[in-house]
Amino acid sequence: MKHFFQFERYNTTYRKETVAGITTFLTMAYIIIVNPAILEAAGIPRGPSTTATIVAAVFGTVVMALYANRPFAIAPYMSENAFIAFTVVKVLGYSWQTALGAVFVAGVLFTVLTVFKVRSWLAEAIPLSLKCAFAVGIGLFLTFIGLNETGLVTLGVPGAPVKMGNIASPSVLLAVFGYLLTVFLMTRKIHGAIVIGIVATTVLSVACGVTPMPTEFVSMPPDLSPILFQLNIGDALDIRFFPVVLTIFIMAFLDTVGTLIGLSMRADLLDEKGNLPEIEKPMLADALATTVAPLLGTTTTGAYIESATGIEEGGRTGFTALVVAGLFLMSLFFAPLFTIVPPHAYGIALIVIGSFMIEPLRRIDFEDFTELVPAFLTIVLMIFTYNIGVGMSTGLLTYPLLKTAAGKRHQVSAGMWVLAGLAVLLFVFFPKM
Repeated sequence: MKHFFQFERYNTTYRKETVAGITTFLTMAYIIIVNPAILEAAGIPRGPSTTATIVAAVFGTVVMALYANRPFAIAPYMSENAFIAFTVVKVLGYSWQTALGAVFVAGVLFTVLTVFKVRSWLAEAIPLSLKCAFAVGIGLFLTFIGLNETGLVTLGVPGAPVKMGNIASPSVLLAVFGYLLTVFLMTRKIHGAIVIGIVATTVLSVACGVTPMPTEFVSMPPDLSPILFQLNIGDALDIRFFPVVLTIFIMAFLDTVGTLIGLSMRADLLDEKGNLPEIEKPMLADALATTVAPLLGTTTTGAYIESATGIEEGGRTGFTALVVAGLFLMSLFFAPLFTIVPPHAYGIALIVIGSFMIEPLRRIDFEDFTELVPAFLTIVLMIFTYNIGVGMSTGLLTYPLLKTAAGKRHQVSAGMWVLAGLAVLLFVFFPKM
């Protein structure tokens, strides 16, 4: 097992990888509840959708573990599920079966482009400054999510989009305690600090009556048959549905590229040129998962940014992902137990991780505006639009334009122009991302 996952090469151990897997799972277990709740708005029944969410996560994460040997967990994407439910179905009026058909078509395209190494060619065309911006933006995006989940930051009033939460509320006080405990343990170099912080906050939250105990701990998984293989590929191939397919394709592509590069930079997996060796392997794991997910009855899947929490705990190989997959599999029967972790407990992990992911800022050339401005726009728009795809698209579009305006067109690769074109298409077909 150690030889298969190359523990010696990545200087890791079973303990590090296991703790990393548990940490990643705890910070993303919310998807078991949230994804079905969002897709229910599209008419997909919640019970079967819960099973589909878990099975899709298990499939994708196992492929990531055994084929790609990377510590990245895969599950249904949050932004794409909201796009399917509220835009494609509720606003545009298409059926959820047709929407899932579009996801399947996008997954097939991903697989073909990955096999022919087109996706890896495009990923390697991205300049180092933007790759650093992706990592920093994702880190701060995670922090913003964590601040919202813990209640430390809430929606504001007109003129102030956000504001400080109610610092006197029990959940916020527990979050502050959990954060300080986690930081203290990390300062003391205690392994498993993040998972200890999450578990300790959860236990205290239950003990204080802030988080209710589940009525049951074990349950049989809901029947998947009502949504299994119910996708409508025929209608998804209709020319009138092309903008939706294209939007799903580009959103998922950008999310995956940004997440893989950002996480790999934090895990020190990039080579001297800033590229992830054999990036087509995790990309293929992502593509296959996206192809299988709509067959099961759920939406686009991909590498999760919450994997950063496991990476921070030392996860470096596919064994971390294998642990995550095992825990997701267990959650089919122990969903009430795993989903007891409240937002103010897993949110603290996301805040902690953000502080570690701003390091790549040092690699951005602050003296060259053609490098600085696209990186800056990428980071701030990821956070302030609450959308990774918007930030990435802006950076990919402004980089070649500024280089050309500054007489440095020779520094822009052909792949970057292709990515800029995809960014333009995304803004044209889906201007309200």
